[in-house]
Amino acid sequence: MNGDVIILADPELMAAAAAARLITALVDAQAARGHAHLVVTGGTGGAAVQQAVAACAARDAVDWAAVDVWWGDERFLPSGDPERNETQARGFLLDALPLDPARMHPMPASDGAFGDDVDAAAAGYAAELAAAATPGSALPVFDVLLLGVGPDGHVASLFPGHPGFAVHEGTAIAVRNSPKPPPTRISLTLPALQTARQTWLLATGEGKADVVGRALGGEALPSGSVHGTERTLWLLDRAAAAKL
Repeated sequence: MNGDVIILADPELMAAAAAARLITALVDAQAARGHAHLVVTGGTGGAAVQQAVAACAARDAVDWAAVDVWWGDERFLPSGDPERNETQARGFLLDALPLDPARMHPMPASDGAFGDDVDAAAAGYAAELAAAATPGSALPVFDVLLLGVGPDGHVASLFPGHPGFAVHEGTAIAVRNSPKPPPTRISLTLPALQTARQTWLLATGEGKADVVGRALGGEALPSGSVHGTERTLWLLDRAAAAKL
């Protein structure tokens, strides 16, 4: 089995448990190193966890000004578009936190500095990752990487059978012809996703049960291919765990 599995009764409890764990993990990272690097995710699970952190009084235990926030993937849409993961994360949580703007690292928008050149935008994000890393490294060390699991087993914007899932070099790539709209995206690569200290995979609902069972059973899906260097944690509700 690829990782530890925690099963909660329902989506609300899963989100609350993930939020409490996230706050603790960030506090622990800051105690050890003075700062923390967090990778956030979009989708239903990511949104629920962000809302749960926002509602948790213990969130103030984190020194948010010493947290770098990164994104695992993004829809290549104009800034502020409601479908962008950045827009959703800001609305649910980030705009309510005392974050350092210099430590916020959203992926480029299609009306940003790189215009509609998604390849240049992905290269720009790779450069931003490298700039935050120790000399000689292409990535900072992520303390916690959150990933929502799609009903097809995708994570970030790496889809089963899609060319992006087969990319095994570099840190950020352009994704075209995504099987899930919108078709153009930016994503961290599989090798980049495999560098985090802790990787948490989030899934709720019976629509995820089949793919969760397959991924944890060893099938070569994107969701079954990521792991943390220290811990891989699956946070599920009972419905998503029904086929384990």
